[in-house]
Amino acid sequence: MRRPAGLVLLALAVFFTALSPLLRWYAFPRLAKVPAGQYQAMVLEARPATLLDYGTMKARQVPRVTIVQTLKGDVAAAHRVQQATGRSVVVWNTLSYVAGPDGRMVSRIPERYVFDAHTQEPVHATGEAVGETVDGDPVRRTGIEYKWPFLTQKRDYAYFDPQTRTSAPIHYKGTRTFHGLEVYYFEQTIPWTRVPLPKKMPVQGITPETVARTGTTRWYSTTRMFWVEPVTGAPVNGEEIHKEELRGGQLVPGGGKVTAFAGHVRMRADYVDATVDLVSSQRTLVLLLTGYLPWGFLALGAALLLLGLVLEARARRPRPAAAPPAGGDVSGGP
Repeated sequence: MRRPAGLVLLALAVFFTALSPLLRWYAFPRLAKVPAGQYQAMVLEARPATLLDYGTMKARQVPRVTIVQTLKGDVAAAHRVQQATGRSVVVWNTLSYVAGPDGRMVSRIPERYVFDAHTQEPVHATGEAVGETVDGDPVRRTGIEYKWPFLTQKRDYAYFDPQTRTSAPIHYKGTRTFHGLEVYYFEQTIPWTRVPLPKKMPVQGITPETVARTGTTRWYSTTRMFWVEPVTGAPVNGEEIHKEELRGGQLVPGGGKVTAFAGHVRMRADYVDATVDLVSSQRTLVLLLTGYLPWGFLALGAALLLLGLVLEARARRPRPAAAPPAGGDVSGGP
């Protein structure tokens, strides 16, 4: 029975050894994907903050500004893009809603973001229902937004800024520990740049067109910071030192500049905890495909190979000759 058992072990060794790279390089890119129907809500706050009082056109300090970010996957649109491009894609419809301390809207910016489900690279789809937009305006993204690729590397990435509608480097600044997770810290600074006015203004009757006719322009600068769990590529914390100004024209007293919004925006603590828990569970699933199972199968294949070779070597050994029976002369003579 040793020889058949050795051959079976050798066959299993070949199977598990071959399965190891298949899991990492074939199964992982096809299984590790952002769900097409994902829904997520996030609450961030700036405490305190500076807001523009449009009644007096003067900036005032307020105790809190709240930013609610919602993200909803459009499964039907993703299916249409996949049929057109042949790629597995995700279409996110997002909304960033900024509210003052009284709950009234300060601004609301919708986006549509189309990207590869595994690599997170933008996919440039066409058509009114699936094309990439920011505040209703068509854009052509480069780089990432919201999420880093699976197995994030210690390097700079191009990150899309929805206010300027352009991409700029977001710099890797080192490895840190955040709520027990090892994370990569990234930082991006956008210098003062003239940006479009939101299409929905906080005051009834005021539109971007009426503001433009006064000669007043909107300017923006920010420093954004992300703590990214590298296995999943998911940020577990985000902050932004955000500044907006209105400059020149008839609306600004003296034709100078006035702060429209300024504050250090941080994720609310309960959303940080929930995000860390979610990412920790997803991290285990990704590690199964990229580390635990491939290396485990490789080790199992090596062990089975060694055991099979031992059994095969024993099966090939010549058996010792049978000893003559004891009890005297067996020749048959007198």
